[in-house]
Amino acid sequence: MNWQSDANVTETILAPVLEGWYDHHKRDLPWRHTRDPYRIWLSEVILQQTRVAQGKPYYERFVAAYPTVADMARADEQSLLRLWQGLGYYSRARNLHQTARYVTEHCAGKFPDTYQELLKMKGIGAYTAAAVASFAFGERVAVVDGNVYRVLARIFGIDQDITTTTAKKTFAALAARLIERANDPATYNQAVMEFGAIQCTPVSPDCLLCPLQQYCVAYQTGRQSRLPVKAKKSPVRDRYYSYLVFRNNGRLALRERTARDIWQNLFDFYLQETDEPVTTLRDLALPDPVSGLVQQGVSTAYVVELSQLLSHQRIRAFFHLIDLPDRLLEQLPTGLNWYTMDQVNELPKPVLISNYLAREFG
Repeated sequence: MNWQSDANVTETILAPVLEGWYDHHKRDLPWRHTRDPYRIWLSEVILQQTRVAQGKPYYERFVAAYPTVADMARADEQSLLRLWQGLGYYSRARNLHQTARYVTEHCAGKFPDTYQELLKMKGIGAYTAAAVASFAFGERVAVVDGNVYRVLARIFGIDQDITTTTAKKTFAALAARLIERANDPATYNQAVMEFGAIQCTPVSPDCLLCPLQQYCVAYQTGRQSRLPVKAKKSPVRDRYYSYLVFRNNGRLALRERTARDIWQNLFDFYLQETDEPVTTLRDLALPDPVSGLVQQGVSTAYVVELSQLLSHQRIRAFFHLIDLPDRLLEQLPTGLNWYTMDQVNELPKPVLISNYLAREFG
């Protein structure tokens, strides 16, 4: 069979087949029961880089805390980051806050209702703009995410590297043609993403019961595991953190991370980063004032080692708990402040820090 010559046939039947499949197999998710652009936008931002099972409880907590875009706009950033804690990619949370403020202050509390206008909003890219425009306003504009790349690459046998500009244009043009065949753009967009999420999965797709099996180039040529084509990820960088956890009468000393690095605006302890793992205090090259605090304090006899894997970084951290006497309370390094445990619990923190606190003070 000449699969290239049958591509037009596949384009004709794809949308109605997927819409029919979706009607019988879609998951019952809370953001599918609303046309409110705020809640749709919120769900899409949460689900970036996040699985549905993990993101759903966060969505429900955010909606409970901030039922409207105006409520989110009025939120304190630390409270919002605290609620986001555990989702990672914290720039998403800060962009949420800034966009909510912009909509409230400059758009009379109403989201723009077209794809092109939504693209002008901070933190809203092509995918999110298409999702909000189609799901909330019924605009006939195609979403293209990882699920869509996978479905279209396999069905049409597209072997272009999806990280390239050329491939992005190829898939965008194909997706735009396909949505023109859809009965309802919102339903079709949901359908193609859902199909990729639960039927045409990255590993072990359910080809046996696939309604598009006879049209799928990847299935007919045995290339399911090789499509879509994607360049290899950058190697993971190892980083080594030594934390000094200063304690006094049940209080801990933390500081806000202000540098443009991981965990910006989250709170952690005094940090010394090293090129290699350093597991003991005596081997740390500390500045004189900090070294003096350590020498006059009382350190625990053991070190806690924890790690966290980020997208392109692996953090390996060593925590040293040091009790300081009252006479040294005012000699903390710049940026550190004392917090009660109740206050610590309310601060937005990296998962690594929360895991340490739960282990040692939970």
